[in-house]
Amino acid sequence: MKAVTWQGKRDVRVEEVPDPRVREPTDAVIRVTSTGICGSDLHLYEVLGSFMSQGDILGHEPMGVVEEVGSAVPNLSKGDRVVIPFNIACGHCWYCDQKLYTQCETTQVREHGKGAALFGYTKLYGHVPGGQAELLRVPQAQFGPIKVPEGQPDERFLYLSDVVPTAWQAVEYAGIPQGGSVTVLGLGPIGQMSARIAKFRGAATVLGVDLVDERLEMARRNGIDTIDLREHKHLADYIRDRTDGRGTDSVIDAVGMEAHGAPFGALAQQFASLLPNPVAAKLTEKAGVDRLSALHLAIDIVRRGGTISLSGVYGGMVDPMPMMTLFDKQIQLRMGQANVRAWIDDVMPLVTGESDPLGVEDLATHQLPLDDAPHAYEIFQKKQDRAIKVVLKP
Repeated sequence: MKAVTWQGKRDVRVEEVPDPRVREPTDAVIRVTSTGICGSDLHLYEVLGSFMSQGDILGHEPMGVVEEVGSAVPNLSKGDRVVIPFNIACGHCWYCDQKLYTQCETTQVREHGKGAALFGYTKLYGHVPGGQAELLRVPQAQFGPIKVPEGQPDERFLYLSDVVPTAWQAVEYAGIPQGGSVTVLGLGPIGQMSARIAKFRGAATVLGVDLVDERLEMARRNGIDTIDLREHKHLADYIRDRTDGRGTDSVIDAVGMEAHGAPFGALAQQFASLLPNPVAAKLTEKAGVDRLSALHLAIDIVRRGGTISLSGVYGGMVDPMPMMTLFDKQIQLRMGQANVRAWIDDVMPLVTGESDPLGVEDLATHQLPLDDAPHAYEIFQKKQDRAIKVVLKP
């Protein structure tokens, strides 16, 4: 089969690799019909390559049709249309019983002190081949795959793999009061969807912040009040002026480790990427520094007693945190990978109805053949050709 493989920094290639097969009774194999490129994939493309091996298959946002099932997968049959959550969970361990599927004890990567295994995401998370491929082996298929109906385009359901549950959890963790206010920092796919969900769930004021024209345009098109970061040198002061001098009740940081405007963090990340992989990996694990400008901005923007929800990925081990400010402002901080299956009952009716209240069909800006993956990664990483969300079609 064809698959998108990691070969080095900013180097992904579509190669012929062996077809996956059922190896365990709890496995399934699907034929992939659509698979997204996530902002987290760009971390592998640029920053976290020291945790990759040449030839690793990328991707954690797939959906498709079941081709084969193991003997311990009674819930699936050949021909079922399914979406695959990015995290791999058994559904029956202690953490899964708490709906903390990202911490599944069955698939935890204990060797590296990490939570549940993820598709296509480094040795730290299990080295599981990803979904940017023609076929995908799905471990723990007795629980993970989400069956979806026929009759609507893939883009109605594809984002159940990551984007929609991640954004839903970001809003849930933000604790926005009914009729309250929230600032969403970063209007990539997660920020776009977080802003829409916050508005849908009753926030009266939703401010979306970015500095890329097409992202701001998309948010406005979906009813979000946007702020162009380039026009406001003192963004927190501007937002306080709009919120009775307080700041918004909540802030969702949908940016993460590669924020703009953080030259020291950027330099440290680039330096690490030039080192041999074993050295770079150890340095990142023990002394990694993120670009924290978005998080520091969130701390400044949120009102006293408010909540910050982190959905952007941070990986640094020695990030300097303004603990005095966090304590003095009595800020609540929630974060973590999305527990995808925990939110499916909430979001499924919103993606299956005719009205499309979350605008899931207005998110993908590019649908490209799998063979075009190198080009797709480049334009997404460089924010070229108005790329906001890229979907590959094997």
